[in-house]
Amino acid sequence: MLELQQSLAMVFDWQVLLVILGASIFGLFIGAIPGLTATMATALLVPLTFFMDPLPAIGAIVSATAMAIVAGDIPGALLRIPGTPASAAYTDEAYLMGRQGKVGQALGVNLVCSVVGGVIGVAILAFFAPLVAEFAIQFTSDEYFWLALLGLSCAVLVSGTDPVKGAISMLLGLLISMVGMSSVSGQMRFIFGVPELLNGIAILPVLIGLFAIAELLRRLPEIGTMSLSKMPLVKKPFEGVGGLLWKYKGGVARSSLLGTLIGALPGAGADIASWISYALARKLSRTPEKFGTGHPEGLVSASSANNAALSGAYIPALVFGIPGDTITAIIIGVLMMKGITPGPDVFTTDAVLVNAIFIVFILANLLLIPLGLLAIRSARHILSVPHGVLYPLILLFCIVGAYAANNSMLDIWIMLILGLFAYVMVEHDFPIGPMILAVILGPVVEGNFLRSMIKANGDMLMLFDRPIAATLGTLAVLVWVAIIASALMSAARPQPNVANKEST
Repeated sequence: MLELQQSLAMVFDWQVLLVILGASIFGLFIGAIPGLTATMATALLVPLTFFMDPLPAIGAIVSATAMAIVAGDIPGALLRIPGTPASAAYTDEAYLMGRQGKVGQALGVNLVCSVVGGVIGVAILAFFAPLVAEFAIQFTSDEYFWLALLGLSCAVLVSGTDPVKGAISMLLGLLISMVGMSSVSGQMRFIFGVPELLNGIAILPVLIGLFAIAELLRRLPEIGTMSLSKMPLVKKPFEGVGGLLWKYKGGVARSSLLGTLIGALPGAGADIASWISYALARKLSRTPEKFGTGHPEGLVSASSANNAALSGAYIPALVFGIPGDTITAIIIGVLMMKGITPGPDVFTTDAVLVNAIFIVFILANLLLIPLGLLAIRSARHILSVPHGVLYPLILLFCIVGAYAANNSMLDIWIMLILGLFAYVMVEHDFPIGPMILAVILGPVVEGNFLRSMIKANGDMLMLFDRPIAATLGTLAVLVWVAIIASALMSAARPQPNVANKEST
Protein backbone atom coordinates (compact mmCIF):
# COMPACT_ATOMS: atom_id res chain seq x y z
CA MET A 1 0.00 0.00 0.00
CA LEU A 2 2.90 2.33 0.81
CA GLU A 3 4.39 1.70 -2.66
CA LEU A 4 1.05 2.57 -4.29
CA GLN A 5 0.83 5.83 -2.31
CA GLN A 6 4.37 6.74 -3.38
CA SER A 7 3.52 5.94 -7.01
CA LEU A 8 0.38 8.10 -6.89
CA ALA A 9 2.40 10.95 -5.37
CA MET A 10 4.94 10.65 -8.21
CA VAL A 11 2.27 10.70 -10.94
CA PHE A 12 0.13 13.50 -9.51
CA ASP A 13 3.03 15.89 -9.17
CA TRP A 14 2.06 19.04 -11.10
CA GLN A 15 5.18 18.90 -13.28
CA VAL A 16 4.50 15.29 -14.32
CA LEU A 17 0.85 16.10 -15.05
CA LEU A 18 1.89 19.12 -17.12
CA VAL A 19 4.30 16.96 -19.17
CA ILE A 20 1.56 14.35 -19.75
CA LEU A 21 -0.92 17.02 -20.84
CA GLY A 22 1.57 18.71 -23.17
CA ALA A 23 2.66 15.40 -24.71
CA SER A 24 -0.98 14.39 -25.18
CA ILE A 25 -1.76 17.57 -27.13
CA PHE A 26 1.42 17.07 -29.19
CA GLY A 27 0.40 13.46 -29.95
CA LEU A 28 -3.07 14.56 -31.03
CA PHE A 29 -1.58 17.10 -33.43
CA ILE A 30 0.97 14.70 -34.96
CA GLY A 31 -1.52 11.82 -35.24
CA ALA A 32 -4.11 14.00 -36.97
CA ILE A 33 -1.67 14.99 -39.74
CA PRO A 34 -1.89 12.28 -42.44
CA GLY A 35 1.41 10.43 -42.79
CA LEU A 36 2.90 11.51 -39.45
CA THR A 37 2.76 8.34 -37.35
CA ALA A 38 2.65 7.62 -33.63
CA THR A 39 6.20 6.30 -33.90
CA MET A 40 7.33 9.59 -35.39
CA ALA A 41 5.63 11.48 -32.53
CA THR A 42 7.53 9.28 -30.09
CA ALA A 43 10.86 9.78 -31.87
CA LEU A 44 10.38 13.55 -31.88
CA LEU A 45 9.76 13.51 -28.11
CA VAL A 46 12.95 11.58 -27.32
CA PRO A 47 15.22 14.68 -27.36
CA LEU A 48 12.99 16.34 -24.76
CA THR A 49 12.95 13.25 -22.54
CA PHE A 50 16.74 13.46 -22.38
CA PHE A 51 16.30 16.36 -19.92
CA MET A 52 13.50 14.75 -17.85
CA ASP A 53 13.34 12.33 -14.94
CA PRO A 54 12.35 8.73 -15.83
CA LEU A 55 8.63 8.98 -14.98
CA PRO A 56 7.75 12.18 -16.89
CA ALA A 57 9.90 10.93 -19.78
CA ILE A 58 7.94 7.67 -20.01
CA GLY A 59 4.66 9.46 -19.29
CA ALA A 60 5.27 11.81 -22.22
CA ILE A 61 5.85 8.94 -24.65
CA VAL A 62 2.94 6.82 -23.37
CA SER A 63 0.52 9.78 -23.57
CA ALA A 64 1.66 10.99 -26.98
CA THR A 65 1.45 7.48 -28.44
CA ALA A 66 -2.07 6.80 -27.17
CA MET A 67 -3.27 10.19 -28.42
CA ALA A 68 -1.59 9.85 -31.83
CA ILE A 69 -3.28 6.50 -32.48
CA VAL A 70 -6.71 7.99 -31.70
CA ALA A 71 -6.03 11.19 -33.64
CA GLY A 72 -5.09 9.08 -36.66
CA ASP A 73 -8.76 8.14 -36.92
CA ILE A 74 -9.78 11.75 -37.63
CA PRO A 75 -8.36 12.22 -41.17
CA GLY A 76 -9.46 8.65 -41.91
CA ALA A 77 -13.10 9.46 -41.18
CA LEU A 78 -13.03 12.93 -42.74
CA LEU A 79 -10.72 12.55 -45.74
CA ARG A 80 -10.32 8.77 -46.20
CA ILE A 81 -6.62 9.22 -45.39
CA PRO A 82 -5.42 7.22 -42.34
CA GLY A 83 -3.41 9.41 -39.98
CA THR A 84 -1.38 6.42 -38.73
CA PRO A 85 -0.88 2.85 -40.05
CA ALA A 86 -2.92 1.51 -37.12
CA SER A 87 -5.94 3.45 -38.41
CA ALA A 88 -5.76 2.04 -41.94
CA ALA A 89 -7.71 -1.15 -41.17
CA TYR A 90 -10.98 0.68 -40.61
CA THR A 91 -10.52 3.91 -42.56
CA ASP A 92 -13.05 2.88 -45.23
CA GLU A 93 -15.69 1.96 -42.65
CA ALA A 94 -15.31 5.29 -40.83
CA TYR A 95 -15.29 7.32 -44.04
CA LEU A 96 -18.36 5.55 -45.46
CA MET A 97 -20.20 6.09 -42.17
CA GLY A 98 -19.40 9.78 -42.65
CA ARG A 99 -20.86 9.70 -46.15
CA GLN A 100 -24.06 8.40 -44.53
CA GLY A 101 -24.15 11.46 -42.26
CA LYS A 102 -22.67 9.60 -39.25
CA VAL A 103 -19.17 11.07 -39.18
CA GLY A 104 -19.64 12.23 -35.58
CA GLN A 105 -20.75 8.75 -34.52
CA ALA A 106 -17.81 7.14 -36.34
CA LEU A 107 -15.30 9.35 -34.54
CA GLY A 108 -17.11 8.88 -31.23
CA VAL A 109 -16.97 5.08 -31.63
CA ASN A 110 -13.27 5.28 -32.43
CA LEU A 111 -12.60 7.41 -29.38
CA VAL A 112 -14.62 5.45 -26.81
CA CYS A 113 -13.48 2.04 -28.09
CA SER A 114 -9.86 3.19 -27.95
CA VAL A 115 -10.34 4.17 -24.30
CA VAL A 116 -12.04 0.88 -23.41
CA GLY A 117 -9.42 -1.18 -25.24
CA GLY A 118 -6.60 0.81 -23.65
CA VAL A 119 -7.96 0.40 -20.10
CA ILE A 120 -8.46 -3.36 -20.60
CA GLY A 121 -4.92 -3.61 -21.97
CA VAL A 122 -3.52 -1.75 -18.94
CA ALA A 123 -5.44 -4.04 -16.57
CA ILE A 124 -3.95 -7.12 -18.25
CA LEU A 125 -0.50 -5.50 -18.23
CA ALA A 126 -0.67 -4.62 -14.52
CA PHE A 127 -1.92 -8.09 -13.55
CA PHE A 128 0.29 -10.32 -15.68
CA ALA A 129 3.57 -8.38 -15.95
CA PRO A 130 4.56 -8.90 -12.27
CA LEU A 131 3.65 -12.61 -12.49
CA VAL A 132 5.78 -13.03 -15.61
CA ALA A 133 8.59 -11.10 -13.87
CA GLU A 134 8.60 -13.58 -10.96
CA PHE A 135 9.01 -16.39 -13.46
CA ALA A 136 11.70 -14.50 -15.41
CA ILE A 137 13.96 -14.11 -12.35
CA GLN A 138 15.04 -17.74 -12.99
CA PHE A 139 16.47 -16.79 -16.40
CA THR A 140 20.20 -17.04 -17.11
CA SER A 141 22.19 -15.81 -20.11
CA ASP A 142 20.99 -18.88 -22.07
CA GLU A 143 17.32 -17.95 -21.75
CA TYR A 144 17.93 -14.27 -22.44
CA PHE A 145 19.90 -15.11 -25.57
CA TRP A 146 17.12 -17.30 -26.98
CA LEU A 147 14.39 -14.85 -25.90
CA ALA A 148 16.11 -11.91 -27.61
CA LEU A 149 16.74 -14.01 -30.72
CA LEU A 150 13.11 -15.16 -30.68
CA GLY A 151 12.00 -11.52 -30.49
CA LEU A 152 14.10 -10.63 -33.52
CA SER A 153 12.84 -13.70 -35.37
CA CYS A 154 9.17 -12.88 -34.73
CA ALA A 155 9.80 -9.30 -35.85
CA VAL A 156 11.12 -10.62 -39.16
CA LEU A 157 8.22 -13.05 -39.54
CA VAL A 158 5.50 -10.41 -39.11
CA SER A 159 7.34 -7.50 -40.75
CA GLY A 160 5.78 -7.84 -44.20
CA THR A 161 5.08 -10.04 -47.17
CA ASP A 162 8.78 -10.70 -47.90
CA PRO A 163 10.61 -12.25 -44.90
CA VAL A 164 13.94 -12.07 -46.74
CA LYS A 165 13.75 -8.27 -46.75
CA GLY A 166 12.80 -8.36 -43.08
CA ALA A 167 15.84 -10.55 -42.36
CA ILE A 168 18.15 -8.19 -44.27
CA SER A 169 16.76 -5.23 -42.33
CA MET A 170 17.39 -7.10 -39.06
CA LEU A 171 21.00 -7.94 -40.04
CA LEU A 172 21.68 -4.30 -40.88
CA GLY A 173 20.40 -3.35 -37.42
CA LEU A 174 22.68 -5.94 -35.82
CA LEU A 175 25.60 -4.45 -37.78
CA ILE A 176 24.84 -0.99 -36.35
CA SER A 177 24.60 -2.44 -32.83
CA MET A 178 28.09 -3.97 -33.13
CA VAL A 179 29.86 -0.65 -33.73
CA GLY A 180 32.19 0.19 -30.85
CA MET A 181 33.77 -1.88 -28.09
CA SER A 182 32.35 -5.28 -27.15
CA SER A 183 30.97 -5.29 -23.61
CA VAL A 184 32.31 -8.83 -23.01
CA SER A 185 35.59 -9.20 -24.95
CA GLY A 186 36.63 -5.54 -25.17
CA GLN A 187 37.27 -5.95 -28.90
CA MET A 188 36.89 -2.76 -31.01
CA ARG A 189 34.71 -3.13 -34.13
CA PHE A 190 33.87 -0.84 -37.05
CA ILE A 191 35.11 2.42 -35.49
CA PHE A 192 37.21 3.37 -38.59
CA GLY A 193 39.63 5.43 -36.53
CA VAL A 194 36.86 7.61 -35.02
CA PRO A 195 37.33 7.68 -31.21
CA GLU A 196 33.74 8.91 -30.68
CA LEU A 197 32.47 5.54 -31.93
CA LEU A 198 34.24 3.57 -29.17
CA ASN A 199 31.07 3.67 -27.06
CA GLY A 200 28.96 2.65 -30.04
CA ILE A 201 26.37 4.59 -32.01
CA ALA A 202 24.03 6.49 -29.70
CA ILE A 203 20.44 5.31 -29.84
CA LEU A 204 18.95 8.82 -30.08
CA PRO A 205 20.24 9.78 -33.58
CA VAL A 206 19.43 6.27 -34.79
CA LEU A 207 15.79 6.55 -33.69
CA ILE A 208 15.31 10.05 -35.07
CA GLY A 209 17.03 9.17 -38.35
CA LEU A 210 15.20 5.92 -39.03
CA PHE A 211 11.76 7.30 -38.27
CA ALA A 212 11.53 11.09 -38.43
CA ILE A 213 14.10 11.94 -41.12
CA ALA A 214 13.05 9.04 -43.36
CA GLU A 215 9.40 10.09 -43.08
CA LEU A 216 10.23 13.72 -43.86
CA LEU A 217 12.10 12.64 -47.00
CA ARG A 218 9.05 10.67 -48.10
CA ARG A 219 6.88 13.76 -47.55
CA LEU A 220 9.09 16.22 -49.44
CA PRO A 221 6.77 16.31 -52.52
CA GLU A 222 3.97 17.59 -50.27
CA ILE A 223 5.83 20.78 -49.33
CA GLY A 224 4.07 23.75 -50.89
CA THR A 225 0.68 22.07 -50.66
CA MET A 226 -2.03 22.17 -48.03
CA SER A 227 -4.15 19.36 -46.69
CA LEU A 228 -7.69 19.21 -47.95
CA SER A 229 -9.77 21.64 -45.98
CA LYS A 230 -13.31 20.99 -47.19
CA MET A 231 -14.61 18.45 -44.74
CA PRO A 232 -17.99 17.46 -43.34
CA LEU A 233 -19.05 19.14 -40.11
CA VAL A 234 -18.71 16.87 -37.06
CA LYS A 235 -21.90 16.88 -35.01
CA LYS A 236 -22.74 15.06 -31.75
CA PRO A 237 -19.74 12.65 -31.67
CA PHE A 238 -21.13 10.57 -28.79
CA GLU A 239 -24.69 10.14 -30.10
CA GLY A 240 -25.62 6.45 -30.29
CA VAL A 241 -22.16 5.27 -29.22
CA GLY A 242 -23.40 3.63 -26.02
CA GLY A 243 -25.94 1.53 -27.92
CA LEU A 244 -23.32 0.39 -30.45
CA LEU A 245 -20.88 -0.59 -27.71
CA TRP A 246 -23.54 -2.63 -25.95
CA LYS A 247 -24.62 -4.25 -29.20
CA TYR A 248 -21.04 -5.28 -30.05
CA LYS A 249 -19.75 -5.72 -26.49
CA GLY A 250 -18.44 -9.20 -27.33
CA GLY A 251 -16.36 -7.76 -30.16
CA VAL A 252 -14.96 -5.05 -27.86
CA ALA A 253 -13.89 -7.60 -25.22
CA ARG A 254 -12.50 -10.04 -27.79
CA SER A 255 -10.55 -7.38 -29.68
CA SER A 256 -9.17 -5.80 -26.51
CA LEU A 257 -7.84 -9.16 -25.33
CA LEU A 258 -6.57 -10.06 -28.79
CA GLY A 259 -4.94 -6.65 -29.19
CA THR A 260 -3.09 -7.06 -25.89
CA LEU A 261 -1.83 -10.51 -26.86
CA ILE A 262 -0.72 -9.39 -30.33
CA GLY A 263 0.92 -6.30 -28.86
CA ALA A 264 2.98 -8.55 -26.58
CA LEU A 265 4.48 -10.32 -29.62
CA PRO A 266 7.82 -8.72 -30.55
CA GLY A 267 7.54 -6.75 -33.78
CA ALA A 268 3.75 -6.97 -34.13
CA GLY A 269 2.26 -3.72 -32.84
CA ALA A 270 -1.04 -1.85 -33.06
CA ASP A 271 -1.35 -1.84 -36.86
CA ILE A 272 -1.16 -5.65 -37.12
CA ALA A 273 -3.52 -5.97 -34.12
CA SER A 274 -6.14 -3.74 -35.77
CA TRP A 275 -5.98 -5.61 -39.10
CA ILE A 276 -6.28 -9.03 -37.43
CA SER A 277 -9.13 -7.86 -35.18
CA TYR A 278 -10.98 -6.38 -38.15
CA ALA A 279 -10.54 -9.60 -40.17
CA LEU A 280 -11.66 -11.76 -37.23
CA ALA A 281 -14.72 -9.56 -36.62
CA ARG A 282 -15.71 -9.97 -40.26
CA LYS A 283 -15.19 -13.73 -40.06
CA LEU A 284 -17.33 -14.10 -36.92
CA SER A 285 -19.98 -11.53 -37.83
CA ARG A 286 -23.58 -12.50 -38.52
CA THR A 287 -23.64 -9.89 -41.29
CA PRO A 288 -20.19 -10.06 -42.99
CA GLU A 289 -21.64 -8.68 -46.20
CA LYS A 290 -22.07 -5.27 -44.52
CA PHE A 291 -18.35 -4.88 -43.93
CA GLY A 292 -16.82 -2.31 -46.28
CA THR A 293 -20.10 -0.36 -46.55
CA GLY A 294 -19.80 1.80 -43.43
CA HIS A 295 -20.62 -0.92 -40.90
CA PRO A 296 -19.74 0.02 -37.28
CA GLU A 297 -19.00 -3.57 -36.15
CA GLY A 298 -15.58 -3.63 -37.83
CA LEU A 299 -14.89 -0.13 -36.55
CA VAL A 300 -15.65 -1.17 -32.95
CA SER A 301 -13.42 -4.25 -33.09
CA ALA A 302 -10.38 -2.75 -34.80
CA SER A 303 -10.28 0.47 -32.78
CA SER A 304 -10.58 -1.50 -29.51
CA ALA A 305 -7.50 -3.52 -30.49
CA ASN A 306 -5.37 -0.43 -31.21
CA ASN A 307 -4.74 0.95 -27.75
CA ALA A 308 -4.91 -2.49 -26.14
CA ALA A 309 -1.94 -3.48 -28.31
CA LEU A 310 -0.01 -0.44 -27.09
CA SER A 311 -0.37 -1.68 -23.51
CA GLY A 312 0.43 -5.29 -24.45
CA ALA A 313 3.71 -4.26 -26.05
CA TYR A 314 4.98 -3.14 -22.64
CA ILE A 315 4.78 -6.65 -21.16
CA PRO A 316 7.93 -8.01 -22.88
CA ALA A 317 9.53 -4.55 -22.75
CA LEU A 318 9.29 -4.17 -18.97
CA VAL A 319 9.70 -7.83 -18.00
CA PHE A 320 12.46 -8.93 -20.37
CA GLY A 321 13.78 -5.75 -21.97
CA ILE A 322 12.53 -7.12 -25.31
CA PRO A 323 10.65 -4.46 -27.36
CA GLY A 324 7.11 -5.41 -28.32
CA ASP A 325 7.13 -2.82 -31.11
CA THR A 326 9.12 0.15 -32.35
CA ILE A 327 7.59 2.46 -29.73
CA THR A 328 8.62 0.25 -26.82
CA ALA A 329 12.06 -0.02 -28.46
CA ILE A 330 12.27 3.75 -28.05
CA ILE A 331 11.02 3.47 -24.44
CA ILE A 332 13.77 0.93 -23.65
CA GLY A 333 16.33 3.29 -25.15
CA VAL A 334 15.02 6.14 -22.98
CA LEU A 335 15.12 3.99 -19.82
CA MET A 336 18.68 2.93 -20.57
CA MET A 337 19.67 6.58 -21.00
CA LYS A 338 18.25 7.11 -17.50
CA GLY A 339 20.34 4.27 -16.06
CA ILE A 340 17.36 1.89 -15.71
CA THR A 341 17.68 -1.52 -17.36
CA PRO A 342 14.27 -3.14 -18.07
CA GLY A 343 14.00 -6.71 -16.86
CA PRO A 344 12.44 -8.79 -14.07
CA ASP A 345 14.59 -7.10 -11.41
CA VAL A 346 13.01 -3.72 -12.16
CA PHE A 347 9.79 -4.94 -10.48
CA THR A 348 11.66 -5.21 -7.16
CA THR A 349 14.35 -2.53 -7.45
CA ASP A 350 12.05 0.10 -9.01
CA ALA A 351 8.59 -1.18 -7.99
CA VAL A 352 7.36 2.35 -7.25
CA LEU A 353 8.34 3.51 -10.75
CA VAL A 354 6.68 0.49 -12.39
CA ASN A 355 3.43 1.11 -10.50
CA ALA A 356 3.63 4.78 -11.47
CA ILE A 357 3.97 3.75 -15.13
CA PHE A 358 0.78 1.68 -14.84
CA ILE A 359 -1.04 4.68 -13.34
CA VAL A 360 0.22 6.90 -16.17
CA PHE A 361 -1.21 4.38 -18.65
CA ILE A 362 -4.66 4.60 -17.05
CA LEU A 363 -4.47 8.40 -16.83
CA ALA A 364 -3.40 8.72 -20.48
CA ASN A 365 -6.30 6.56 -21.65
CA LEU A 366 -8.83 8.48 -19.54
CA LEU A 367 -7.50 11.77 -20.94
CA LEU A 368 -8.42 10.50 -24.39
CA ILE A 369 -12.06 11.41 -23.83
CA PRO A 370 -11.76 15.19 -23.23
CA LEU A 371 -8.67 15.73 -25.40
CA GLY A 372 -9.99 13.46 -28.16
CA LEU A 373 -13.21 15.46 -28.23
CA LEU A 374 -11.13 18.65 -28.46
CA ALA A 375 -9.17 17.17 -31.38
CA ILE A 376 -12.37 16.20 -33.20
CA ARG A 377 -13.73 19.74 -32.78
CA SER A 378 -10.41 21.24 -33.94
CA ALA A 379 -9.85 18.84 -36.84
CA ARG A 380 -10.53 21.45 -39.51
CA HIS A 381 -7.74 23.69 -38.18
CA ILE A 382 -5.22 20.89 -37.56
CA LEU A 383 -5.60 19.46 -41.05
CA SER A 384 -5.13 22.85 -42.71
CA VAL A 385 -1.55 23.46 -41.46
CA PRO A 386 0.68 24.04 -44.54
CA HIS A 387 3.27 21.28 -44.95
CA GLY A 388 5.84 23.89 -45.98
CA VAL A 389 5.65 25.29 -42.43
CA LEU A 390 5.31 22.04 -40.50
CA TYR A 391 8.06 19.89 -42.02
CA PRO A 392 10.98 22.38 -41.75
CA LEU A 393 10.10 22.86 -38.07
CA ILE A 394 10.19 19.10 -37.54
CA LEU A 395 13.57 18.88 -39.28
CA LEU A 396 14.98 21.63 -37.06
CA PHE A 397 13.66 19.84 -33.99
CA CYS A 398 15.33 16.60 -35.15
CA ILE A 399 18.73 18.28 -35.64
CA VAL A 400 18.64 19.95 -32.23
CA GLY A 401 17.55 16.69 -30.58
CA ALA A 402 20.29 14.59 -32.19
CA TYR A 403 22.97 17.15 -31.23
CA ALA A 404 21.74 17.63 -27.65
CA ALA A 405 22.31 13.99 -26.61
CA ASN A 406 26.14 14.13 -26.73
CA ASN A 407 26.82 17.65 -28.06
CA SER A 408 28.34 15.96 -31.10
CA MET A 409 28.12 16.86 -34.77
CA LEU A 410 28.82 13.19 -35.51
CA ASP A 411 25.38 12.31 -34.14
CA ILE A 412 23.75 14.74 -36.59
CA TRP A 413 25.58 13.13 -39.51
CA ILE A 414 24.62 9.64 -38.27
CA MET A 415 20.98 10.77 -38.03
CA LEU A 416 20.96 12.20 -41.55
CA ILE A 417 22.80 9.24 -43.14
CA LEU A 418 20.56 6.67 -41.46
CA GLY A 419 17.48 8.72 -42.39
CA LEU A 420 18.50 8.71 -46.05
CA PHE A 421 19.31 5.00 -45.84
CA ALA A 422 15.93 4.23 -44.22
CA TYR A 423 14.16 6.27 -46.92
CA VAL A 424 15.81 4.16 -49.65
CA MET A 425 14.87 0.98 -47.75
CA VAL A 426 11.22 1.97 -47.41
CA GLU A 427 11.03 2.95 -51.09
CA HIS A 428 12.17 -0.61 -51.92
CA ASP A 429 9.72 -2.23 -49.47
CA PHE A 430 12.27 -3.08 -46.77
CA PRO A 431 10.64 -2.85 -43.30
CA ILE A 432 12.29 -0.57 -40.73
CA GLY A 433 10.84 -2.31 -37.64
CA PRO A 434 13.26 -5.29 -37.59
CA MET A 435 16.19 -2.91 -38.04
CA ILE A 436 15.44 -0.76 -34.99
CA LEU A 437 14.58 -3.83 -32.87
CA ALA A 438 17.95 -5.31 -33.86
CA VAL A 439 19.75 -2.11 -32.83
CA ILE A 440 18.16 -2.42 -29.38
CA LEU A 441 18.44 -6.20 -29.02
CA GLY A 442 21.82 -6.66 -30.72
CA PRO A 443 23.86 -6.10 -27.54
CA VAL A 444 21.48 -8.39 -25.61
CA VAL A 445 21.91 -11.22 -28.14
CA GLU A 446 25.68 -10.80 -28.44
CA GLY A 447 26.43 -10.29 -24.74
CA ASN A 448 24.36 -13.22 -23.50
CA PHE A 449 25.62 -15.53 -26.26
CA LEU A 450 29.26 -14.79 -25.39
CA ARG A 451 28.62 -15.28 -21.67
CA SER A 452 26.92 -18.61 -22.34
CA MET A 453 29.80 -19.73 -24.55
CA ILE A 454 32.34 -18.80 -21.86
CA LYS A 455 30.40 -20.83 -19.28
CA ALA A 456 30.01 -23.79 -21.66
CA ASN A 457 33.61 -23.69 -23.01
CA GLY A 458 32.28 -23.13 -26.54
CA ASP A 459 29.79 -26.05 -26.54
CA MET A 460 26.73 -24.66 -28.35
CA LEU A 461 24.59 -27.64 -27.34
CA MET A 462 24.73 -26.31 -23.78
CA LEU A 463 22.39 -23.54 -24.95
CA PHE A 464 19.66 -26.22 -24.92
CA ASP A 465 20.69 -27.68 -21.55
CA ARG A 466 18.03 -26.01 -19.39
CA PRO A 467 14.28 -26.72 -19.98
CA ILE A 468 13.20 -23.10 -20.48
CA ALA A 469 16.19 -22.38 -22.72
CA ALA A 470 15.48 -25.53 -24.75
CA THR A 471 11.84 -24.47 -25.22
CA LEU A 472 12.74 -20.94 -26.30
CA GLY A 473 15.52 -22.25 -28.55
CA THR A 474 13.18 -24.70 -30.24
CA LEU A 475 10.63 -21.93 -30.82
CA ALA A 476 13.31 -19.70 -32.33
CA VAL A 477 14.43 -22.49 -34.67
CA LEU A 478 10.82 -23.14 -35.72
CA VAL A 479 10.29 -19.45 -36.46
CA TRP A 480 13.37 -19.42 -38.69
CA VAL A 481 12.14 -22.56 -40.46
CA ALA A 482 8.84 -20.72 -41.06
CA ILE A 483 10.74 -17.68 -42.39
CA ILE A 484 12.81 -19.79 -44.80
CA ALA A 485 9.76 -21.79 -45.92
CA SER A 486 7.80 -18.58 -46.54
CA ALA A 487 10.69 -17.14 -48.55
CA LEU A 488 10.99 -20.29 -50.67
CA MET A 489 7.22 -20.38 -51.32
CA SER A 490 7.27 -16.71 -52.29
CA ALA A 491 10.15 -17.32 -54.72
CA ALA A 492 8.39 -20.34 -56.24
CA ARG A 493 5.19 -18.41 -57.01
CA PRO A 494 4.81 -17.21 -60.62
CA GLN A 495 5.39 -13.49 -61.04
CA PRO A 496 2.20 -11.82 -62.41
CA ASN A 497 4.12 -8.90 -63.94
CA VAL A 498 6.25 -11.20 -66.07
CA ALA A 499 3.18 -13.14 -67.26
CA ASN A 500 1.41 -9.93 -68.18
CA LYS A 501 4.40 -8.69 -70.18
CA GLU A 502 4.63 -11.98 -72.10
CA SER A 503 0.90 -11.94 -72.91
CA THR A 504 1.16 -8.46 -74.35
